[in-house]
Amino acid sequence: MACPFLKVLLVGVSFLGCLYPLVDFSFSGETREQKPNFVIILADDMGWGDLGANWAETKDTANLDKMAAEGMRFVDFHAAASTCSPSRAALLTGRLGLRNGVPHNFAVTSVGGLPLNETTLAEVLQRAGYVTGLIGKWHLGHHGSYHPNFRGFDYYFGIPYSHDMGCTDTPGYNHPPCPACPRGGRPSRNPEKDCHSDVALPLYENLSIVEQPVNLSGLTQKYAEKATQFIQRASASGRPFLLYVGLAHMHVPLSRTLPSAEPGGRRPYSAALREMDSLVGQIKDKVDLTAKNNTFLWFTGDNGPWAQKCELAGSVGPFTGSWQTRQGGSPAKQTTWEGGHRVPALAYWPSRVPVNVTSTALLSVLDIFPTVVALAGASLPQGRHFDGLDASEVLFGRAQAGHRVLFHPNSGAAGEDGALQTVRVERYKAFFITDLLDCPMDLCKRDARPALHPLANEIQLTQNHDQEKTMQPKIYAQWLLLSASRRDSQLTLQALA
Repeated sequence: MACPFLKVLLVGVSFLGCLYPLVDFSFSGETREQKPNFVIILADDMGWGDLGANWAETKDTANLDKMAAEGMRFVDFHAAASTCSPSRAALLTGRLGLRNGVPHNFAVTSVGGLPLNETTLAEVLQRAGYVTGLIGKWHLGHHGSYHPNFRGFDYYFGIPYSHDMGCTDTPGYNHPPCPACPRGGRPSRNPEKDCHSDVALPLYENLSIVEQPVNLSGLTQKYAEKATQFIQRASASGRPFLLYVGLAHMHVPLSRTLPSAEPGGRRPYSAALREMDSLVGQIKDKVDLTAKNNTFLWFTGDNGPWAQKCELAGSVGPFTGSWQTRQGGSPAKQTTWEGGHRVPALAYWPSRVPVNVTSTALLSVLDIFPTVVALAGASLPQGRHFDGLDASEVLFGRAQAGHRVLFHPNSGAAGEDGALQTVRVERYKAFFITDLLDCPMDLCKRDARPALHPLANEIQLTQNHDQEKTMQPKIYAQWLLLSASRRDSQLTLQALA
């Protein structure tokens, strides 16, 4: 008997939800201290080496480089996973996939999503009086109660999953969005001919589909308009706000708004990177015009570049994973090598975050949840263990250290999804499984002792080293403890906690 009522309710909410002016920006209640606003921008498949401030070879991120000069740049910042859904779930919950129930990507046909017993960052801030908005990619479930409007976001404008994923019903376009790298000496593909953008991807405004298939060439400008409009209205209302922007860049198919063939031999990736940089610049400019001194802007990425897309993928910078590549594997997206999870990260908050500072603190996307909750003066959900930490002291220049231990889960390479197969302790990483994509079994199997790799000069993951000869006694003792704590060849969350 409840089903007809639920259908009527959803139809009604859908109709009202598409009317942006009905979002309640008003605030009623006792007078309060001014709370900070938050803008979190998450790039998709952007490499550490794509940021000009990180890697001198890149010249396509003028706005982001300016933000780095006006704020803090993190050079040892890591995604919580190396693929889309697990990384986003970790950002919004502060918890690893084995805890929050999202160890792998959701498909177009998935009927579930981020488990309903998980509390999102948007829900916490919503209860603290914030108006909340999501612009862009969600990828945490789009049916029923898993939709963003039911997970703490007052306003939603964007796509339910990656923009290379088309739905399987009418109109049902099913073109391959962008082929993988040519193999066996075959000629290079033509991005204009071989990469399709007419997959039947829906564009949502709250609960209503407003366009399908979405026009990808115009999506960037729509995101810019909706994001700046949200900032303007929220600022005018006097209410604090949270805006989470999930960019389509730099995931394939790359945007075609800018010409793909440019003077000087610039590749399509460079054009798309500059388009993304321009979008971020528009959002930052709006923040500066409306709420500059009371808005914390955090920019980072969900994982490293999609190396299987060759010239359509970004740069890992110096994190080439020499051991991995010598075995024929990828050091980028989906793997637990540095190029798979070390991502660009910037913090910008005039008068609060120091200017032109480079931080070497070991931090993670997991830290966004507890840090924002603390700065908002809100409370963390009870009965939950959080894998992130409050990084406020680092952000404000009062501390230099972040995590001492950081876990990296498997995200679609060899092994079990979500399994904690690589661990960072200080300047070393332990690999409990060789995470080669499609690797031979003799390279994938776990050993009794982990493969240890030092992080030379903090930026280069080099060849395997002998444990006893290269490790300090204290660090080696930690590895022995870590190895002994494993059960059934899988790391436990309690190890080295």
